[in-house]
This record gives sequence, C-alpha cells and structure tokens, in this order.
Amino acid sequence: MDTSGKATSIKLFSLAKPHMRVFHMTWFAFFLCFFGWFGIAPLMAVVREDLMLTKAQIGNTIIASVAITVLVRLLIGPLCDKFGPRKTYSALLVLGSLPVMSIGFADSYESFLLFRLGIGAIGASFVITQYHTSVMFAPNVVGTANATTAGWGNLGGGVTQIVMPLIFAGMMMLGANEAMGWRLAMVVPGVVLLLTGIAYYFLTQDAPGGNYDELRAAGLMPEARNENGAGRSFLTAARDYRVWALFVVYAACFGVELTINNIAAIYYFDNFKLDLKTAGLIAGLFGLMNLFARTLGGMFSDLFARRAGLKGRVYLLFVVLMAEGLALVLFSQMAVLWMAIASMIVFSLFVQMSEGATFGLVPFMNRKALGAVAGIVGAGGNAGAVAAGFLFKTEALTYQQGLLYLGFAVMLASLCALLVRFPAQVLESENAALQAALAARKPAAAAAPDSVPASA
Repeated sequence: MDTSGKATSIKLFSLAKPHMRVFHMTWFAFFLCFFGWFGIAPLMAVVREDLMLTKAQIGNTIIASVAITVLVRLLIGPLCDKFGPRKTYSALLVLGSLPVMSIGFADSYESFLLFRLGIGAIGASFVITQYHTSVMFAPNVVGTANATTAGWGNLGGGVTQIVMPLIFAGMMMLGANEAMGWRLAMVVPGVVLLLTGIAYYFLTQDAPGGNYDELRAAGLMPEARNENGAGRSFLTAARDYRVWALFVVYAACFGVELTINNIAAIYYFDNFKLDLKTAGLIAGLFGLMNLFARTLGGMFSDLFARRAGLKGRVYLLFVVLMAEGLALVLFSQMAVLWMAIASMIVFSLFVQMSEGATFGLVPFMNRKALGAVAGIVGAGGNAGAVAAGFLFKTEALTYQQGLLYLGFAVMLASLCALLVRFPAQVLESENAALQAALAARKPAAAAAPDSVPASA
C-alpha cells in the first residue's frame, strides 16, 4: 500500500492534520487494548485462590490469552487492506470490550480459560496500529512512528500491573470482598475500550487522502478484489521467506514481552515473598520501559537507514536481539531483589528496542501487501508467547529455569534477522524514496515548523 501525502515529520503537539490524529489515536487505542488484555495478570494471585487454580491451569490460561491472537492477527492484516484500518480498529475495540467486561462471570477454571481466550483477540490491535501509521508516515520517519505508537501502546502492559491492583483495592474499599473485587475491577478497562472504539471511528481516517471507500470510489485506489484482494495479498506475503524470518524474530522479542507481562507479578510475589501491590509495581517497571525504549529501536532503525539503507536496519535488528537474549540469561540468574530489578530493566530495554527495529523493517517488505506482512509478523509475537508459555506451565521447571532457556532461544532466533535481504532494485528505489522524504522535510520544516509536512 503506497498512498501519497505521507507526513515527513512527527509533530507531537499538533492535531491539525490527520496524520497526527491517527498517531495519537492508534497508540492510545493500543494502550487500552494492552491494559484490558493483561488487566487480569496482576490480580492472578487473588484469582488463583478464588478459583483454586493450579500452576498448570494458570499456564493454560496464559497460553490461551495469547494463542487466539495468532489467528486474529493473521486475519486482521488483510482486513485492513480490504476495509481500511479505521473501520477495522473500531470494530475490534467494540467487540473486544465485551469479554473484558464479562470475565467477572467466570466461576470455574473452564469458564475463566474461555474468557481469557476471548480477551486475547484484542491483541490483534497491534497490527492495525502498525498498519495505520505505516500508511500515514514517510520512509524517513516511519520507523520512529511505528515504534513510538507501538511502544506507548505496550506501555499499557506496564501501567496495568500498577493500576489494576489499585482499582482492585478501590473496589475493596467500596465494600466488595476479594472474590467480587477482581471481577468488578475488570469492568473498568472494558467500558473504556468500548468508548474508544466509537471515538476511533469518528476521529480518524484511513489514509492521508481520505477513507478507503472514498478513494476507491474516486478511482484513486484499486478495488479490493482479484489481485488486490485480501486473500491474494496474504498469499503474496506468505510466500516470502523473509516475512517468516521476521515472524521468528518477533516471536523472540514481542513474544517474550507478552510472557513477562503474564508472569512478572506472580514471579516476584512467589520468589521474593512480596505483597500484591509491591509485586505489581515492580512488574510494571518492565512495561514502563515502553515509554521510550521501543521508540529508540525505531529511531535507530531510521538513523541506520540514512547511513546504510535497508541493510542498516537489518544489522541493527540482529545486534539488539542478540543483546536481548544475553540480558534475559542474566536476569534469570538474579536471586537478590535489587539485582533482579536492575537486570530486568536492562533486559526490557533490549526487548523493546528489538520490537521497534523489527517494525522499522516491516513497511519495506512488500508495500502492496502491507497488511498481510504486518499480520504475519505480528502473529509471530503471539506464537512466541504460546511457545514460551509451555516453559512456565510445567511443574518440572522453575520460572528461573524457564527464563534461562528462553534467553538461549532468543540468541538463536537473532540469527534469523540476517536472513532478511532485499534485491538491488528495491534497495535503490527505497533509498530514492528516503532521500525524497528527507528533501521534502527540509523546506517544509523551515516554512511551517509547527505543522505536519504532508509531502512524501
């Protein structure tokens, strides 16, 4: 997908152009999806007692919460190509709010597992977030835009670790017991998701030039059928081995982040004998690194591209992913609380930089099948979380052992980044597009420093 009128710079405090309205709505919607997706994780110590769950059953619910997202992410990318990101995101937010609000009706392991499975569908919001910003921003800043919106969205995984125990405590102060408190607490993110879904429909548009149905009616976009249909775009992306290499890479970074979001609070609660609020606060530090760490990955990806083209983006991805694996091995060996926290923060830095660097490459894999590529690569993150989930559900392995083995797996997966290569003509054309975007930015920035340049 290649649409003219992309923004060549990011002006955080300007909402005058549709580019920045999309920028802010995408990260905020993804933030809320993450909040709802993992809202139950910091309350699992209470849920475990209420529903009398075993370690294996908790592991199964963790796997369920990320497994369904693999399928939904594969589907959501082509849907963006067909219907546009605006309608697709709005529908996902509204429908996704229902299981979030309804999980309080769970009264057994089986029903709780089913609700966590349903909630996992909102994790597909990531694909729409990356798709929408890729359509709106030019090559010189698309890595930064993708990384920042995704990173600030992922921040919801850290904020929920801190805020949900507070909401739970508030419910207790209002007179609810523990069994009712966690149920009522989950209604809060569900209601906000519903309202945001409605707002997304009215406050954004699909592309710089308008919505997809309008552009197709005007003959500015091909109809979404035959060679431009959702099925054909998916097959095109699925035939590209480089897409599957990034699938593995994303499994090793975002998959690891999802896993840590699910186990961090209960890990600190059990291993360091902390109370629920303290364990949630420390676990939240991992996700809070998204405030800037994923953006760093995208910024460095854009910077390396200016110096070495698309090859620079590939080399950066390999380096930060290898560093992530080494940092995870270190974290797994920490038995002193402050050392565990410090090593977790370093580990988190490289996890999120790897994610930003991955989606600094995705927009350049195949512009005509952008949604399908983003969907497949995004699904890799959840596939990685499913695979990692089996490490943490078995009684035969401690959490520390699971983290150690996971670290070695990440280092091995980093080699897949080196499989991503581009034909000479693609390198040449993308470099020309990058130089054009950089050239367009300079006079536009000088003429109107407070607006979003809309030339590409």
